[in-house]
Amino acid sequence: MKNLDLETIKKRTAAIRKKYHQLERQHHGSEWTIEEDALAFLTDAGLVGRLVMSQQGRWPQPDTEEELKHKLGECLWWLTTLADRMGMDINECTETFLSKTETLMGE
Repeated sequence: MKNLDLETIKKRTAAIRKKYHQLERQHHGSEWTIEEDALAFLTDAGLVGRLVMSQQGRWPQPDTEEELKHKLGECLWWLTTLADRMGMDINECTETFLSKTETLMGE
């Protein structure tokens, strides 16, 4: 498995989102709004929580590992999509967060 940098993730995310927009127009007559994308992300984030519980033996659900991996990747995809749609750079968002947090933690 190759390591992906954020620039590659951004490009691949945008290409996939473009295809989903086509499906949305086909099925609903319009693309999802940013708010609908955010709700979809929150739904998947909630599923990550339940899948983590299952993976840790706290919620009975079979075959959790593959679905958890998928949802973790999907959440990263959603965050990258949301940043892009709102005119933010996920690289800059991540760097700002890490730098601020490192400073707060005395690193």
